Amino acid sequence: MFRRINQALPGLLLGILAYGAAVQLAGVWFVQDKVRYTTGLWLGIAVAMGMAVNMAIVILDSVDRMAAGGSSARAALFSLLRYAAVVLAFFLVWRFRLGNPIVMFIGVMGLKVSAYLQPFTHKFITGFQKKGGRPAK
Repeated sequence: MFRRINQALPGLLLGILAYGAAVQLAGVWFVQDKVRYTTGLWLGIAVAMGMAVNMAIVILDSVDRMAAGGSSARAALFSLLRYAAVVLAFFLVWRFRLGNPIVMFIGVMGLKVSAYLQPFTHKFITGFQKKGGRPAK
């Protein structure tokens, strides 16, 4: 499903999840409030995944509009709305103490880390698909 939106999106989402699992395993042992650490991290990961899907949809929509001779003003609007939603999510987590906002930020940074690691995750996914369910060596 995600591959129809953007070829890189499945690898990006897989990278965000792997990053979240690594940060969870590495950091949960060093904090006192494990519940807020975990909820903050996974809310950040969810926000990062939502941003990735939203960006892929906006890029697809922008390309279609530009091909039809339209403008990219709608893409700018959706970028502003996306960042407003992120700020709102941080505010809600902070205000209602749903998680640790600093760890949530670390989770959102999973989008950046995954973007840099995307060539490797893409290679892993395509190798996995070509070998009939086993990763390529």
